[in-house]
Amino acid sequence: MDSLTYATWESPWGRLLVASSARGLACLHFLNSGNPEAHLKPLAERMGISSISESRAANRVALDELAAYLRGKLARFTVPLDLRGSPFQMADWEELCRIPYGETRSYGEIARRMGKPGASRAVGMANHNNPVAIIVPCHRVIA
Repeated sequence: MDSLTYATWESPWGRLLVASSARGLACLHFLNSGNPEAHLKPLAERMGISSISESRAANRVALDELAAYLRGKLARFTVPLDLRGSPFQMADWEELCRIPYGETRSYGEIARRMGKPGASRAVGMANHNNPVAIIVPCHRVIA
């Protein structure tokens, strides 16, 4: 049985929650309040994971890369990801990862690049459901 390990970080952006499975980073969220484990329980259930524990070491690569990104020393993340979503969401998140550092795209451009030119609203919803904000750069997509 896979487990989900998490760490929190008081970053200059606010308190961040990162969580990883054995396959890679599965969650990066802004955590305004509350218990991290309570926040992660629905994700763990969707992933078929019953064990949640805290481990800064298991999330070290993600935390180090986020810190480097914030300092302007990293433009492309290499931390392995464990993304799980619908085929449309997965295609959207893959397309987001193709947006170069310092550039933006519109929802319509992303939809066209995915071969779904009428799906800009669906792209917006997939971006909203992005489980690893910042690393899968939904912030580079504009209306």
